[in-house]
Amino acid sequence: MKRIWFIFAGLLVAAPLLSQGIRDSLFTIEAVEVTGQRSFIKEEAGGKYTVVDTSILKEKASLSLSELLSENTSVFIKSNGRGAMATASFRGTAASHTQVSWNGISISSPMLGMVDFSLIPVYIIDNLSLKHGAASISDRGGGIGGSINIENRPQWEEKFALSYIQGVGSYGTFDEYLQLGLGNTKIKSSTRLYHNQSQNDYTFINRGIGNLDPETGEVENPLDTNKNGSYLRYGLVQELYVRPHKDHLLSLVYWGQFGQRAIPWPTSYEGPDNANLNKQDQASHKVVARWKYYAPVGKFELRSGYSGIQMDYLQERKVPGLGTVPDIYSVSDQNSFLNTLSYERELGSRFSVEGKLDVNHHEVSTIDTVSGLGYQEQRNEVSLFAAFRKSFGERLNMNLMLRQEWVDGRAVPFIPFLGVDYRLLKGEELILKASVARNYHQPTLNDLYWQPNGNPDLLPEEGFTMEAGLEYQKSFRNQQVKTGLTWYRSDIENWIMWIPSTRMNLEPINIEEVLSTGLEYDLSFRGELQNFSYGITGTYAYTSSENRGDPLVWGDESTGKQLVYIPLHSGNMMLNLGLHNYFFTYQFNAYSERFTTSSNDLSRRDWLYPYFMNDVSVGGEFRIKKVRLSAEFKVYNLFNESYHSVLYRPMPGRNYMVVIKFNL
Repeated sequence: MKRIWFIFAGLLVAAPLLSQGIRDSLFTIEAVEVTGQRSFIKEEAGGKYTVVDTSILKEKASLSLSELLSENTSVFIKSNGRGAMATASFRGTAASHTQVSWNGISISSPMLGMVDFSLIPVYIIDNLSLKHGAASISDRGGGIGGSINIENRPQWEEKFALSYIQGVGSYGTFDEYLQLGLGNTKIKSSTRLYHNQSQNDYTFINRGIGNLDPETGEVENPLDTNKNGSYLRYGLVQELYVRPHKDHLLSLVYWGQFGQRAIPWPTSYEGPDNANLNKQDQASHKVVARWKYYAPVGKFELRSGYSGIQMDYLQERKVPGLGTVPDIYSVSDQNSFLNTLSYERELGSRFSVEGKLDVNHHEVSTIDTVSGLGYQEQRNEVSLFAAFRKSFGERLNMNLMLRQEWVDGRAVPFIPFLGVDYRLLKGEELILKASVARNYHQPTLNDLYWQPNGNPDLLPEEGFTMEAGLEYQKSFRNQQVKTGLTWYRSDIENWIMWIPSTRMNLEPINIEEVLSTGLEYDLSFRGELQNFSYGITGTYAYTSSENRGDPLVWGDESTGKQLVYIPLHSGNMMLNLGLHNYFFTYQFNAYSERFTTSSNDLSRRDWLYPYFMNDVSVGGEFRIKKVRLSAEFKVYNLFNESYHSVLYRPMPGRNYMVVIKFNL
């Protein structure tokens, strides 16, 4: 750790010394661009849309997407530990209710219905946007909670660009990122490589095990180490863009990744050390080809993509006299072929139409080679989408979206959306937003066919959503403020939940009804004062997600209770300060208690205390001719708080990271 401090201090001292050899004046960090983004857009009428600022994407390039979402959006991330699986709960819904796309193609698993956000590095993302609630039907159906959209974009103005990031941190953590961009105004290539690894052997207070002090009679929790928690991942993103004509754009983007991680046993485990192995290997390949044609009669786009995942899970133990014996060795293959044809046209300055056809095919094969249990299934999806957007003067916008889907040849219920924006004050960006919509979510292939407890009789989930809110933004001089408050209500019938079965396994069932209501508040305030720049962003979410169904069995106490792992209150705030060539960032996150049992019984130990995260980072930037260098020192969990996101899965205490960036 001392070595990291010395490296960081040396770079900060060297920065001004080196810059004096180039010119006398101090360098300044990149200016904060304050522009008034239009919020009164007919294509977004009635819905809530969040675009993560590009400055945040650059600053947090060395993080995973799960960390960025939890720190900068109202999405709750359920993390199984540092480097472990992390899934999203959008507006109090399940992980499978969040649709995720990459460059327009779905990357949600057809087997599990969700995405592991810990495996997505922020470094590969150029644009990140969220569509809350039913606004997601503009992408596809099934996003009862919302959708998260990841995009890569060409930088046409740069003929040559080279960047490298090196991160060194606690627990034997090393992060490396390299990007090379080449091209001109006709053709553009971008190559990104990344590598992340960590021993991940942090210490924690093990509250799952108690030792009784014979003298005092008090229970003491021992200090433990996160054993068998290492991870490794590396990947490549290759982008190629061609503009043969001003009206045509061709692109081909590939993303390949390999990941390997050990999975620690829960802290309640009291067996012998090193007696068990728990690990997961995952290889994924994604590619998407696009053709955009800007014709006189509108914009056409043809998109075709492939997403494939191979996942191997091994759990084994040592048996005296037999050696190492596997308990589970599961092999899963998922392949998705995704195709979209879309058309958009502006009919005058106040009316636009959009049409879209999606044709998708999914294949899943999974087997546990120890038990011999598994399944092979396919799913075909066809979806038609139409949208009609109209502006009535300068104060009213309307947005009508319609979607009809077919799954394996069977039509699902029709999905409509009607949204309205109304400008309350003429000439001001004070907007009243309201919408009403229906949504629909098909059971995943695991829900239906998982062996031994899949349930082919499951009913699809159906949701009816209403929301209303206010948005305001104002720009003055070099300052900008943007804020919004949204209320929503979703009634979801036939909610799918996995519960313990009589065969000592989990099995999926339908809950009669879940009611999700809540508030979302967002604030962004940023600007410049001479050589000083600042930015303050924050979100708060009140999320009530209750089981409103009838008791399933005698003694069932879940009716009227908050769903497990959904915090009632959550929020975050980020403060950025910059002066000349130095910068400072403070990040704060807070979560209320979360229940791990459906009865919400506080008398039991199976609930998670509220926790508050505090992270800080400080750094500097300097230039040598065309080379821009920066060094940053980060402290995570500043006050060394002991906390869990998932029961018996402790998170690390205070830890450190040094990040060095090179740009040419």
